Amino acid sequence: MKALFDVSGKVAVVTGGSSGIGAMMARGLLENGARVYITARKVERLEAMAEELSQYGECIAIPADMSSVDAIEELVSAISAKEDHVDILINNAGANWAAPIETFPEGGWDKVMDINIKSIFFATQKFLPLLKAAGDAEDPARVINIASINGIRNSGMPTYAYSASKSGVIHLTEHLATDLSPYYINVNAIAPGLFPSNMTKQIVENEEMTKMAISQIPRGRAGTPEDIAGTALYLSSRASAWVVGHTIVLDGGMISRP
Repeated sequence: MKALFDVSGKVAVVTGGSSGIGAMMARGLLENGARVYITARKVERLEAMAEELSQYGECIAIPADMSSVDAIEELVSAISAKEDHVDILINNAGANWAAPIETFPEGGWDKVMDINIKSIFFATQKFLPLLKAAGDAEDPARVINIASINGIRNSGMPTYAYSASKSGVIHLTEHLATDLSPYYINVNAIAPGLFPSNMTKQIVENEEMTKMAISQIPRGRAGTPEDIAGTALYLSSRASAWVVGHTIVLDGGMISRP
């Protein structure tokens, strides 16, 4: 029982790992003994984060644009040159776009869909050989998809592509879970609420908006690194070996309130 949440010696890949909850999850895995590859599009920011995270364990940066299947294949090839298996794949890379319905652009829609949903399917597809090589009946390999509470409820903001894509993440998680479980690969998702990140900086950097957002959360605060890292550790470890196809809502009770 003492080793239920142990991830020491495991190999993890975190997309969108250069900032926000991606970096928070990467740190949690590193501090608990995993070797972690982080990837993102902006090279300087990615390498700076890898250097920062390396104080907690072995963190390797490999730049990749997750909206491109060719780039995903290059990422898998680069990791395959170093590893013969991947225990944990966290599909976290994400984007958002807000615009009134009358002027919402096709380019914004496509950008969000390519990163938020297309990349999850093709990253999982391309990493399959490495994931299959990692799992067994007692402790399967893990795929963790990052959804959002805005894929479950209406956010009240004109982020149409984001809401649609995150809803798709939840359903795709269920579909992939049933198909990949026979290969000893568990697929689950996390639907975060308000966490400080680049995506929420317009809220968290504005005192009035922060106060309004916090007032909607029964726990009375935003999420912390420990909250998202702890949930990712649970889904990555032996403790969740029989959890398949579920989305864990991590929002301090926000969407459960009347």
